[in-house]
Amino acid sequence: MAKAASAGRGYGRGAAILSVGIGATGLVTFAYFSLASHALPADEYGGIALLWSAVFITVSVLYRPVEQLLSRTIADRDARGITGSEHLRVAATIQLGLGLLFVVVALALRGPIEDDLFDGSAALYWILIAAVLAYAASYFARGFLAGHRRFTLYGGLVLLESVSRFLFALAVTVGIAEGQTAVALGMAAAPLISLVVVVPALTRHLTRPASAREAAAPGPDETPGEPEFTLAHGTGFAFAVLAIMLAEQTFLNAGPLLVRATEGEQGAALAGFAFNVLLLARAPLVLFQAIQTSILPHLTRLWVGDGERAAVDPFRRSVNLTLAAIGVFAGAVALTMAVAGPALMGVVFGGDFDYDRGGLVLVSLAMGLYLSAATINQALLAQGRARQAAACWVSCAVGFVIFLLVSPVDDPVLSVEVALLGAAAGLCTFLYTLYRRA
Repeated sequence: MAKAASAGRGYGRGAAILSVGIGATGLVTFAYFSLASHALPADEYGGIALLWSAVFITVSVLYRPVEQLLSRTIADRDARGITGSEHLRVAATIQLGLGLLFVVVALALRGPIEDDLFDGSAALYWILIAAVLAYAASYFARGFLAGHRRFTLYGGLVLLESVSRFLFALAVTVGIAEGQTAVALGMAAAPLISLVVVVPALTRHLTRPASAREAAAPGPDETPGEPEFTLAHGTGFAFAVLAIMLAEQTFLNAGPLLVRATEGEQGAALAGFAFNVLLLARAPLVLFQAIQTSILPHLTRLWVGDGERAAVDPFRRSVNLTLAAIGVFAGAVALTMAVAGPALMGVVFGGDFDYDRGGLVLVSLAMGLYLSAATINQALLAQGRARQAAACWVSCAVGFVIFLLVSPVDDPVLSVEVALLGAAAGLCTFLYTLYRRA
């Protein structure tokens, strides 16, 4: 019980530290784009925005699976008292393979990427490749720090990354450097600079004598352990999480893209309108990353039981408390949207859009269900049930897209709102049913 209470406090502290770090990172990132927008012509700034989108959609899908793999595996091994570094080698092999796969695809598609996405800019194309490869190391480091519960260093890593990127835009603004390429280079350099935070911790871990690691580890788990951590085992988990990441991007981006593709001349304006509405669901995900990062190793340790009988009650209590907090937050957002949503959206985004009060409430509820599903998903990953969770995500993402394509709702934005609410409710229900069967 004492261990469970200590773990709960550690989870709370970790989530708080990461919330501060990620929140500060968001503000510094906003400042980066603010300076870039003032320092560059509109068309060059547009290229920076496109590069940012391409980099972060790519790295989220490709590299977060290895971050989650490392976070869970390190927590599991520490709780069972398993020593060795084969899990690091397996994760590094997977990450390297994903990076090489990206390079092959990017080189094969150089023409469309360089000409159609970046308007012929070879510099942005090569910075895209360099940045995506640099983030392979950054996400590996994040998984290592999260698994070892080094949340202060994790927060420092992401904050240093954003500050480093900001300095490139600042240099152009004050005249030390000039042009779009100088601003864009920050996206490739920042993840590498931020690694100075984790190198000492990783070096100490790898160079510490095995006897010291064994002495620090808890006693062996008396319950049956997981299979030996092999490349096949790690790849299976990572690719299941990769499928989850693809489904997540489908929920967040397919709606505006389909509106743009199907609505003719008004498609671009309606897609922007839909994007603004869906920010109610997207924005909270930024801060929720802190909870996702800290709760996975926390739940993994509780599920294993820290060398004792699995702490099922504290495990469920942690999940339930997180779900309750999400429910309160989503309810407050929904109430705010019901009372003053259209006026608030008009002030924040401006333009001539007429925001529907009911639609904003629907998206607020969908956001709560989606965050709840993401929490339950972390519980399933902690239990080692990534493949079953991935099946739920993929099936709901497919259903989401099908509904948008055949929707009987005439208003395309309302159709996206209804589809998101239905998909989030279905996903939450499927994952919770799977979770309760454990």
